[in-house]
Order: sequence, then structure tokens, then C-alpha cells
Amino acid sequence: MGVQGPAARLALLTGALPEAGRIAVLNPRDGAGLELLPPARLHLFEPFRPDHDALAARGLAVSPAPDAADRGAFQAAIVFLPRAKALGRALIAEAALLLAPGAPLLVDGARLHGVEPLLKDLGARVSVRETVSKAHGRAAVLAAPAPDLLADWAAADLAPAPGFVTRPGVFSADAVDRGSALLAAALPDALPARMADLGAGWGWLGAQVLARKGVAQLDLVEADHIALGCARRNIADPRAVFHWADARFWRPETPLGGVVMNPPFHAGRDADPGLGAAFIAAAAGALAPEGRLWMVANRHLPYEAVLAAHFAEARQIGLAEGFKLIEAHHPRRQPAPAAAPAGAALRRRPRRRG
Repeated sequence: MGVQGPAARLALLTGALPEAGRIAVLNPRDGAGLELLPPARLHLFEPFRPDHDALAARGLAVSPAPDAADRGAFQAAIVFLPRAKALGRALIAEAALLLAPGAPLLVDGARLHGVEPLLKDLGARVSVRETVSKAHGRAAVLAAPAPDLLADWAAADLAPAPGFVTRPGVFSADAVDRGSALLAAALPDALPARMADLGAGWGWLGAQVLARKGVAQLDLVEADHIALGCARRNIADPRAVFHWADARFWRPETPLGGVVMNPPFHAGRDADPGLGAAFIAAAAGALAPEGRLWMVANRHLPYEAVLAAHFAEARQIGLAEGFKLIEAHHPRRQPAPAAAPAGAALRRRPRRRG
């Protein structure tokens, strides 16, 4: 059948890569096309914990984000564009900072994600050496842009709510998610001492939990390193403990009194209720015998059976605007998963206002 998608486009452009030196890869996604590149020369930057761990399990060098020592340290960079336009621009601007003078930049993306207008905008600033169109996408080799040439594309803070910041590409980056707002309004005035927010995002719901009486510690568990960095900035409360982890497999050191969550339900573009089911199982595994779960979900998602399997009692405490609010208590003991399977992934689809 032959190579398809980004791997096919990348294969046609690999001749533009220098014969020696390190290659930075930003947003490597599922690793498509990486097998065409010399593994010892690659350094991948992947902020999403399940994908990060799957790439590391393949023996590849991978970090959640570049640091100051990475600036100017690479002889080439490859950016696989995401769906979010602002995030794509930010990744290209970041790649420009990583490149040594004269080093090439390869950009690959899908037409569905707006690669062609982005490359057109980029071509107005930087010399485009070569382009390839194949398999519903387009890729280009660009001359090394001067870092300051793309400074206005760099990731900038967004202000989704008073006192909170986010970054492009994180879930619900420009407004408080409506489901989280409904869940916060439904929480009791007092909560157990030990709490966790599974899939904590940039911390808005966690901040509402910390505002309740009785909370002595809140574990914020989030797979997106960028979102978790925002949460650290948004919550200065010493009771908050931050975990860059896949919430489906995270377990606290001691059982919790309560869990809140607004779990994801998309794997890429496809709806997958199994993700929410895995979050419910994780919540049950993290709770003490008398512990309670408060969660919000889209009304159509079929979580009732999995809730019954993992909790002695679960009840709906609200219906509003297409969401259902659920409280469950007294978790049933289940065997804990040993680890995340290689390549396991979950992603929330970024939401925008309106």
C-alpha cells in the first residue's frame, strides 16, 4: 500500500535535512514518519503525557517542552501542525528559536487543519525552498527564519476568566468550560479534606474546589503539560499539588475523600465514551471506601453502567444545557491497572468561545 499521510510527505523532504546534527521535532503526534529519520539525532517535544511516554518507550529522546539550553542547538526542526491555528503558529515560532543559523525548518500539516493558508502567511516572511502536496496535506522546507521575525506568532497568554491565564491549544482556552461551571455550582459548600481533580486543565475547577470549606489538599492531575503549567500559575494555594500524569492510571499515595472531574470524551476527532469510563474507574480506584465522586458529562454519554460497576450508589444531581451532573459514592474495589499501555492516548478537543 505504501507510505501514507505525513510519513509520505516527510519522506519526500528528508533530503533537505543536513547529514549531521540534532533534529528537533515539535508536536510529533503518533510518531508518523519518525521511522524515516535517524533516531539518535532526534529530540522530540511532546507535552501530552500519554504520547510522551509512548515515544519514550520506543527509545526516543523526548521532553515536554524546550528549555533555554535548547535555543540555537538544532541543525534542523520539523513541526507537525495541530488543529488549533494559534498553537500551530506558536510551534513554528518556537522551532525558529531552536534552530542554529541557516538550519532548515520543515512544516507539515493537513489541509483540514488549515495548512495551506498558514504556509502562505509563513511564505510572506520566510523563503520557501520546496513544497510537497500529498495525502490530503502539504509540507514545506523553509529557510531558517530569524527568531525575531516570528516573535508575533509566539504563544501569548489568554485571559479566559478574571485572574486566570491559558495558552493556545489547551482545552477551553478562551473561556471557562460550561460543564465545569455547572459542576462547580453543584458542589456542596463543604468537601472532604483530601480531594483530586482528574483532568484538571488550567485549574479553574480546582480553584473552585479550594474555595470550599474543609479542603486540606487538592491533587490536580493533568496530562497536558502546557495546561498544567497554566494551572500552576493560576493557583498559588499551598494546598494544591500538581501532577503531570495520565489521569486514567494515576493513583494517590493515600486514598482520597473526594474526586471532581469533567472527563474528556474524544480520541482525536472521534467521540470515545471509553475515555470517560476509564476516568470513572480511576476515580473509584483513588477513593477511600466512603469517598465520593462529583462529575459532569454530556447528557448523551452512556456512563450509567460503568458507574454502577464501580460505585455502590450513583445518582444524577442535575440536568442543564446538554450536560448531566452526577454524584457517586462508596467505590467498589477493583484491580488497579499496572500502567498505561504503549500508545494509549486521550485528548480533549480544544474548545473556543461560542
